[in-house]
Amino acid sequence: MTPSPALCVYEGVVTHVRFAPKRHRLRYSLFLMRLDVDSLDAEAQRLKLFSHNRFNLFSFHDKDHGPGGHPRAWIEGHLGAAGLSPDGGRIEVLCLPRVLGYVFNPISVWFCWRKDGSLNAILYEVRNTFGEAHSYLIPAPQGNAAVVEQTCDKLFFVSPFMDMDLSYRFRVLPPAEATVLDIHVTKQETPMLTARFAGERKAVTDRSLTALLLRYPLVTLKVVAGIHWEAIKIVAKGIWLRPRAKLPPTPVTYVT
Repeated sequence: MTPSPALCVYEGVVTHVRFAPKRHRLRYSLFLMRLDVDSLDAEAQRLKLFSHNRFNLFSFHDKDHGPGGHPRAWIEGHLGAAGLSPDGGRIEVLCLPRVLGYVFNPISVWFCWRKDGSLNAILYEVRNTFGEAHSYLIPAPQGNAAVVEQTCDKLFFVSPFMDMDLSYRFRVLPPAEATVLDIHVTKQETPMLTARFAGERKAVTDRSLTALLLRYPLVTLKVVAGIHWEAIKIVAKGIWLRPRAKLPPTPVTYVT
Protein backbone atom coordinates (compact mmCIF):
# COMPACT_ATOMS: atom_id res chain seq x y z
CA MET A 1 0.00 0.00 0.00
CA THR A 2 1.32 3.44 -0.92
CA PRO A 3 2.60 5.42 2.08
CA SER A 4 0.90 8.74 2.80
CA PRO A 5 2.86 11.97 3.29
CA ALA A 6 0.28 13.05 5.89
CA LEU A 7 1.36 10.34 8.35
CA CYS A 8 4.97 9.39 8.99
CA VAL A 9 7.31 8.54 11.83
CA TYR A 10 10.64 10.01 12.85
CA GLU A 11 13.07 7.50 14.29
CA GLY A 12 15.88 8.95 16.31
CA VAL A 13 17.36 9.62 19.71
CA VAL A 14 16.26 11.68 22.69
CA THR A 15 18.97 13.07 24.98
CA HIS A 16 18.83 15.08 28.20
CA VAL A 17 21.84 16.75 29.80
CA ARG A 18 21.31 18.27 33.25
CA PHE A 19 24.04 20.75 34.18
CA ALA A 20 23.07 21.84 37.70
CA PRO A 21 23.05 21.35 40.60
CA LYS A 22 24.76 18.12 39.50
CA ARG A 23 25.40 16.76 36.06
CA HIS A 24 23.16 13.97 34.77
CA ARG A 25 22.75 12.62 31.27
CA LEU A 26 20.34 10.21 29.56
CA ARG A 27 20.02 8.89 26.03
CA TYR A 28 17.27 6.70 24.56
CA SER A 29 16.26 5.57 21.11
CA LEU A 30 12.74 6.71 20.32
CA PHE A 31 10.28 7.43 17.54
CA LEU A 32 7.65 10.13 17.20
CA MET A 33 4.73 10.19 14.80
CA ARG A 34 3.69 13.17 12.69
CA LEU A 35 -0.05 13.39 12.04
CA ASP A 36 -2.15 15.81 10.03
CA VAL A 37 -5.34 16.37 12.05
CA ASP A 38 -7.50 16.49 8.92
CA SER A 39 -6.21 13.14 7.66
CA LEU A 40 -6.66 11.01 10.78
CA ASP A 41 -9.76 9.18 9.58
CA ALA A 42 -8.36 8.66 6.08
CA GLU A 43 -5.18 7.17 7.55
CA ALA A 44 -7.23 4.88 9.79
CA GLN A 45 -9.04 3.60 6.69
CA ARG A 46 -5.78 3.14 4.79
CA LEU A 47 -4.02 1.22 7.53
CA LYS A 48 -5.09 -1.91 9.40
CA LEU A 49 -2.77 -1.27 12.35
CA PHE A 50 -3.59 2.40 12.99
CA SER A 51 -6.89 3.80 14.24
CA HIS A 52 -8.40 7.15 15.17
CA ASN A 53 -10.27 7.13 18.49
CA ARG A 54 -10.36 3.32 18.52
CA PHE A 55 -8.13 0.65 20.06
CA ASN A 56 -5.44 -0.73 17.77
CA LEU A 57 -1.76 -1.56 17.71
CA PHE A 58 -1.16 2.16 17.08
CA SER A 59 -3.81 4.84 17.52
CA PHE A 60 -4.43 8.53 18.03
CA HIS A 61 -7.20 9.58 20.43
CA ASP A 62 -8.50 13.15 20.50
CA LYS A 63 -9.08 12.90 24.26
CA ASP A 64 -5.33 12.56 24.84
CA HIS A 65 -4.80 16.20 23.83
CA GLY A 66 -6.23 19.54 24.87
CA PRO A 67 -9.81 19.41 26.15
CA GLY A 68 -10.49 16.21 24.19
CA GLY A 69 -12.49 17.55 21.25
CA HIS A 70 -11.42 17.72 17.62
CA PRO A 71 -7.84 19.06 17.54
CA ARG A 72 -8.52 21.63 14.80
CA ALA A 73 -11.30 23.31 16.76
CA TRP A 74 -9.11 23.41 19.88
CA ILE A 75 -6.03 24.78 18.12
CA GLU A 76 -7.84 27.31 15.93
CA GLY A 77 -9.82 28.57 18.92
CA HIS A 78 -6.58 29.46 20.70
CA LEU A 79 -4.96 30.87 17.55
CA GLY A 80 -7.91 33.21 17.17
CA ALA A 81 -7.88 34.18 20.85
CA ALA A 82 -4.17 34.98 20.58
CA GLY A 83 -4.76 37.19 17.52
CA LEU A 84 -2.97 34.80 15.15
CA SER A 85 -5.82 34.61 12.59
CA PRO A 86 -6.10 30.94 11.51
CA ASP A 87 -6.98 30.56 7.83
CA GLY A 88 -7.60 26.81 7.59
CA GLY A 89 -3.99 25.84 6.92
CA ARG A 90 -2.56 22.48 7.93
CA ILE A 91 -2.31 21.56 11.60
CA GLU A 92 0.18 18.80 12.38
CA VAL A 93 1.28 17.25 15.64
CA LEU A 94 4.56 15.52 16.47
CA CYS A 95 3.99 13.11 19.35
CA LEU A 96 3.89 9.51 20.48
CA PRO A 97 0.79 7.59 19.41
CA ARG A 98 -1.00 5.17 21.67
CA VAL A 99 0.64 1.75 21.51
CA LEU A 100 -1.73 -1.07 22.48
CA GLY A 101 -3.99 1.54 24.04
CA TYR A 102 -1.45 3.38 26.23
CA VAL A 103 0.42 6.65 25.78
CA PHE A 104 2.21 9.29 27.79
CA ASN A 105 3.58 12.33 25.95
CA PRO A 106 5.88 14.56 28.01
CA ILE A 107 5.58 17.02 25.11
CA SER A 108 3.47 17.16 21.96
CA VAL A 109 4.45 19.78 19.40
CA TRP A 110 1.67 21.26 17.24
CA PHE A 111 2.68 23.00 14.01
CA CYS A 112 0.09 25.51 12.82
CA TRP A 113 0.55 26.38 9.15
CA ARG A 114 -1.09 28.97 6.93
CA LYS A 115 -2.61 28.06 3.59
CA ASP A 116 0.36 29.66 1.82
CA GLY A 117 2.69 27.16 3.52
CA SER A 118 4.21 29.58 6.03
CA LEU A 119 4.31 28.73 9.72
CA ASN A 120 1.82 30.68 11.83
CA ALA A 121 2.64 29.35 15.33
CA ILE A 122 3.79 26.39 17.37
CA LEU A 123 1.89 25.09 20.37
CA TYR A 124 3.96 23.13 22.90
CA GLU A 125 1.65 20.84 24.91
CA VAL A 126 3.48 19.72 28.05
CA ARG A 127 2.42 17.00 30.49
CA ASN A 128 3.78 15.90 33.84
CA THR A 129 3.52 12.56 35.62
CA PHE A 130 0.87 13.98 37.99
CA GLY A 131 -1.75 13.90 35.24
CA GLU A 132 -1.57 17.64 34.57
CA ALA A 133 -1.04 19.51 31.30
CA HIS A 134 -0.29 23.02 30.10
CA SER A 135 0.44 24.48 26.68
CA TYR A 136 2.51 27.40 25.41
CA LEU A 137 1.31 28.99 22.14
CA ILE A 138 4.11 30.96 20.50
CA PRO A 139 3.83 32.82 17.17
CA ALA A 140 6.40 31.86 14.54
CA PRO A 141 9.10 34.44 13.85
CA GLN A 142 8.84 36.38 10.62
CA GLY A 143 10.92 35.22 7.68
CA ASN A 144 11.64 31.80 6.26
CA ALA A 145 14.45 30.55 8.50
CA ALA A 146 14.81 26.76 8.38
CA VAL A 147 15.13 26.56 12.17
CA VAL A 148 12.46 28.20 14.34
CA GLU A 149 13.72 29.83 17.56
CA GLN A 150 11.26 30.77 20.32
CA THR A 151 11.42 31.56 24.02
CA CYS A 152 9.09 31.67 27.02
CA ASP A 153 9.17 31.58 30.80
CA LYS A 154 8.41 28.34 32.61
CA LEU A 155 4.93 28.48 34.16
CA PHE A 156 4.05 24.80 34.58
CA PHE A 157 5.48 22.32 37.07
CA VAL A 158 7.09 19.44 35.16
CA SER A 159 10.08 17.82 36.82
CA PRO A 160 10.14 17.68 40.64
CA PHE A 161 13.91 18.19 40.36
CA MET A 162 13.70 21.58 38.61
CA ASP A 163 12.84 25.00 40.00
CA MET A 164 10.04 27.16 38.58
CA ASP A 165 12.01 30.38 37.97
CA LEU A 166 13.38 29.11 34.68
CA SER A 167 13.15 30.01 31.00
CA TYR A 168 12.81 27.86 27.88
CA ARG A 169 14.50 28.43 24.55
CA PHE A 170 13.17 26.25 21.74
CA ARG A 171 15.09 25.56 18.53
CA VAL A 172 12.93 23.53 16.14
CA LEU A 173 13.47 22.09 12.70
CA PRO A 174 9.85 21.50 11.57
CA PRO A 175 9.19 17.97 10.31
CA ALA A 176 10.26 17.33 6.72
CA GLU A 177 12.87 14.73 5.79
CA ALA A 178 14.20 15.17 9.31
CA THR A 179 13.09 16.95 12.46
CA VAL A 180 14.90 18.35 15.49
CA LEU A 181 13.49 19.65 18.76
CA ASP A 182 15.95 21.35 21.10
CA ILE A 183 14.83 22.72 24.47
CA HIS A 184 17.36 24.75 26.44
CA VAL A 185 16.39 25.46 30.04
CA THR A 186 18.15 28.36 31.74
CA LYS A 187 18.08 30.19 35.06
CA GLN A 188 19.05 33.84 34.62
CA GLU A 189 21.07 32.87 31.52
CA THR A 190 22.80 29.98 33.34
CA PRO A 191 22.29 26.64 31.52
CA MET A 192 20.37 24.15 33.64
CA LEU A 193 19.26 21.46 31.19
CA THR A 194 19.20 20.69 27.48
CA ALA A 195 16.70 18.23 25.99
CA ARG A 196 16.90 17.16 22.35
CA PHE A 197 15.11 14.88 19.93
CA ALA A 198 16.50 14.36 16.44
CA GLY A 199 14.89 11.94 14.01
CA GLU A 200 14.78 10.90 10.37
CA ARG A 201 11.53 10.54 8.44
CA LYS A 202 10.20 7.04 7.69
CA ALA A 203 7.09 6.24 5.66
CA VAL A 204 4.21 4.45 7.35
CA THR A 205 2.63 1.23 6.09
CA ASP A 206 1.19 -1.71 7.99
CA ARG A 207 4.46 -3.56 7.43
CA SER A 208 6.53 -0.65 8.74
CA LEU A 209 4.27 -0.33 11.80
CA THR A 210 4.82 -4.01 12.60
CA ALA A 211 8.57 -3.50 12.31
CA LEU A 212 8.31 -0.39 14.50
CA LEU A 213 6.64 -2.38 17.27
CA LEU A 214 9.42 -4.97 17.14
CA ARG A 215 12.12 -2.30 17.35
CA TYR A 216 10.38 -0.34 20.11
CA PRO A 217 8.23 -2.82 22.06
CA LEU A 218 5.86 -1.14 24.53
CA VAL A 219 7.65 2.16 23.92
CA THR A 220 5.00 4.30 25.61
CA LEU A 221 5.27 2.28 28.83
CA LYS A 222 9.04 2.51 28.61
CA VAL A 223 8.83 6.31 28.48
CA VAL A 224 7.12 6.38 31.89
CA ALA A 225 9.41 3.67 33.27
CA GLY A 226 12.42 5.61 32.01
CA ILE A 227 11.24 8.81 33.70
CA HIS A 228 11.00 7.04 37.07
CA TRP A 229 14.29 5.17 36.61
CA GLU A 230 16.13 8.40 35.86
CA ALA A 231 14.44 10.00 38.88
CA ILE A 232 15.89 7.27 41.12
CA LYS A 233 19.37 7.94 39.74
CA ILE A 234 18.97 11.70 40.23
CA VAL A 235 17.93 11.24 43.86
CA ALA A 236 20.93 8.95 44.34
CA LYS A 237 23.13 11.89 43.32
CA GLY A 238 21.69 13.97 46.15
CA ILE A 239 19.24 16.10 44.16
CA TRP A 240 16.03 16.43 46.16
CA LEU A 241 12.43 17.13 45.23
CA ARG A 242 11.02 20.62 44.79
CA PRO A 243 7.56 21.44 46.14
CA ARG A 244 4.83 21.01 43.57
CA ALA A 245 3.65 24.33 42.15
CA LYS A 246 0.07 25.34 41.42
CA LEU A 247 -1.28 25.09 37.91
CA PRO A 248 -1.26 28.24 35.76
CA PRO A 249 -4.61 30.08 35.76
CA THR A 250 -5.36 29.15 32.13
CA PRO A 251 -4.68 25.85 30.26
CA VAL A 252 -2.85 27.67 27.43
CA THR A 253 -0.38 30.53 27.78
CA TYR A 254 -0.19 32.92 24.82
CA VAL A 255 3.40 34.07 24.43
CA THR A 256 3.70 37.42 22.67
